[in-house]
Amino acid sequence: MGVFNYEKDNQGIVTVTMDMSGPVNAINAEYNDAMDETVQRLESEEGLTGVIFASAKKVFFAGADLNELVLMDESGSEELFANGEFIKGHFRRLEKLPVPVVAAINGAALGGGYELSLACNHRIAFNHKSVQIGLPECAIGVYPAGGGVVRLTKLIGVEKALDIILKSQRLTPEKALAGGLIDEVVESIDDLLPRAKAWISENTDNKEATAQPWDRKGYKVPGGAINSPRNAQFAAMAPTMLHKQTRGLMPQMTAAMDIAFQSTVLDIDTMLRVEGREFIKVVTGPVAKNMITAFFFQLNKINGGASRPSGVEKNPTRKLGILGAGMMGQGIAYVAARAGIEVVLKDMTQEAADKGKSYSEGLVAKAVKRGKMFQSQADSLLGLITPTAKDEDLQGCDLIIEAVFENIELKNKIIGNTEKYLSDDGFWGSNTSTLPITELAKAASKPANFVGIHFFSPVDKMPLIEIIVGDKTSDEALAKAFDFTQQIRKTPIVVNDSLGFFTSRTFGTYLDEGLQLLTEGVHPVKIDNMGKAIGMPVGPLQVGDETSLELARKAGETWAAMGVEDKWSDGTVTRRVIKDMIDGHGRGGRHHGGGYYEYHADGSKNIWPGLYDLYYKEDTHVPDEDVKDRLMFRQVIEALKCLQTGVLRSVADGNIGSIMGIGAPAHTGGLIQYVNTYGFDKFIIRCDELAATYGERFECPEIVKKHTKSGQLML
Repeated sequence: MGVFNYEKDNQGIVTVTMDMSGPVNAINAEYNDAMDETVQRLESEEGLTGVIFASAKKVFFAGADLNELVLMDESGSEELFANGEFIKGHFRRLEKLPVPVVAAINGAALGGGYELSLACNHRIAFNHKSVQIGLPECAIGVYPAGGGVVRLTKLIGVEKALDIILKSQRLTPEKALAGGLIDEVVESIDDLLPRAKAWISENTDNKEATAQPWDRKGYKVPGGAINSPRNAQFAAMAPTMLHKQTRGLMPQMTAAMDIAFQSTVLDIDTMLRVEGREFIKVVTGPVAKNMITAFFFQLNKINGGASRPSGVEKNPTRKLGILGAGMMGQGIAYVAARAGIEVVLKDMTQEAADKGKSYSEGLVAKAVKRGKMFQSQADSLLGLITPTAKDEDLQGCDLIIEAVFENIELKNKIIGNTEKYLSDDGFWGSNTSTLPITELAKAASKPANFVGIHFFSPVDKMPLIEIIVGDKTSDEALAKAFDFTQQIRKTPIVVNDSLGFFTSRTFGTYLDEGLQLLTEGVHPVKIDNMGKAIGMPVGPLQVGDETSLELARKAGETWAAMGVEDKWSDGTVTRRVIKDMIDGHGRGGRHHGGGYYEYHADGSKNIWPGLYDLYYKEDTHVPDEDVKDRLMFRQVIEALKCLQTGVLRSVADGNIGSIMGIGAPAHTGGLIQYVNTYGFDKFIIRCDELAATYGERFECPEIVKKHTKSGQLML
């Protein structure tokens, strides 16, 4: 029992301090042996008056070993179920001890860590920002199956429990206390164990302190059973709302809701078995594998600095210059100031620069009004932003980011006029979304210090930054951009230079395929509905409106002038539709008075009637599955080409970049992970079918065929 320190004091209270051999306490074979021995010893302990579970690690308890879970398939179902029952059996035996059991939560108690706490009679947490409490499993494709859904539902009620579980909430101790997830907080870590012992002593003669609420006779779940009249509306609406949000593509959430509903009616032992059986179906399915791979392993890899050059010292940004105070520039200014960076926001006129700063003023005013920020914090943030029309105010910036229109001549002119104001150790970043960094860097006196830093709109909400490495970009420039990205609390992916890089190039295929379907005569409503059906946030026509047909036209003109307009694929159809819409009907997109849709003052929208006259053919029939696969496969194929040709530096960058940057369906684990669970042979066959019917753009990239031969997944 070496990894569980078992210590009994003279009052009869046993403190079990978990100190497993790895960096954190986690559920694995070592844990199973230690917990089994501990529970047996507690059950036979004479003179026992109470039990405390504590941790010698900074994290209280981390939960299941995802390295094992991600490899599970149907062949191991019975073994996995039996192991789950073994683990939950220990929890159940703790609940049946004739003495109070307390969880002394010193650090994060997420997933299995909180499930262990739920099996205790009383939960006390250290009130510190490092302590997080909750059940975040749904965010990685599974659900809390160590009793988490069942016990939390029985503890606080079905509606409150599902709000926490389905949203994968991570609560501070104060919020967990207010929500009923824990019972007490202490302000000092030194008070945690003494308070746990004091609570046990205070409840020596209290029989209710030794019994879980759900084991007491006559106990009713807070809020009532799901079939009670008071829950009738929630029972009817909740599944519908969940399906609307997930489009039926997140089986872990559907299962969690079903288990929570049943937990309000059935006894705990029955429900623990139901929870375990359903978990097998979820964890051995493709969604769990995809989401664990992307959102745990690959995201941690990226945030851990896998793409950052080794051997280059950390180089946080001190003073940031932003050229262009429009939609992108003003957003960059806000997130940088929020991170405590001094910002110079420059535009052609003082009025334009002031307007750019007003964006931050509006955001902090809302935050203060909602109680999310003190006025002093708002004032401090705004004080870091200096709006100006003077180039010389950029003097001493160690990073300047250009965020002007996608026009290479304009960008080159700006570089020539303002690069001289950089500090001696300064670097230049371009926020271009499509133009090659190597080409832009030719206008710089120090191309080695030039790097692409591609933000996504709206900047304050989108979590990703795509860093682009040009032919002459140095490791120091890449490290500077990487460090800045993490400094403003965003996720960096790193790609090599290419027209459209990775995200814009791949995203463009989704828009193009939507227009291919449109010009074939498919109903525009069907096109957008099928886009949402595969898990994209919005359909290709709607997102085309949002990103602007006018912007697409200007980008196309720039590419044409550079002689690269059809470098990656035939853009004839897209150019035709944009010409029809803008030149023929003056429809440049949502922010230009409307595009494929009409937008009304009350917030509603509908397909522009003229779109039917231009393209819709009533006798056109493309099967729904073909529409969905065409919209999905175009993006996947383009992502694979980016990996095959070295635009993508890693599979992780491709998966996380596609999800966080362009809205690839989360259940796929990213555009490249999608192929791993779809199956290489099956993917090749489907590509051949689509290519034969709809054209060579669906031909399968060679990289898939190579992996088919080797049998190795793309990880």
